[in-house]
Amino acid sequence: MMSSNNPMREMKVLVRGKSENATKMNLTAGKFQMVIDEPPALGGADAGPSPIQVLLMALAGCLNVTGHEVAKQRGLKLNGMEVKIEGVLNPCTFIGCSYEERAGFQKVQVTVHADMENATQEEIDAWLQETEERCPVTDNIRAATDISVKAQ
Repeated sequence: MMSSNNPMREMKVLVRGKSENATKMNLTAGKFQMVIDEPPALGGADAGPSPIQVLLMALAGCLNVTGHEVAKQRGLKLNGMEVKIEGVLNPCTFIGCSYEERAGFQKVQVTVHADMENATQEEIDAWLQETEERCPVTDNIRAATDISVKAQ
């Protein structure tokens, strides 16, 4: 846990991946392993969630962690959360049939149900707004991030 006298200013996250075939990648993050694959409609074997599903899963997980931390700091009792996320994208840029739209999501709709004891709707709304503002994954999806992709 970070202390208010000595806050962390930088935290590096490393993910490594090795492709098994054209759609399947085996990934490692710390001690954790995961497989990402595409559904059969996109040539995969459905051996794991797709990259875009993983992005939305990361958003749900980050909102959960951030939401619990914000609730604790605000003195609210958050027993749990349910998160539903729907993303809409046009796959044409990805598969090469059109380059008129961006490749990523055009819209992401997040619905959060918070099991919060004795909280008013105003407290829940303020909690959710702060959670959204402080969530690193929300920030990375919403804002431009400097990404460098290069061959080695």
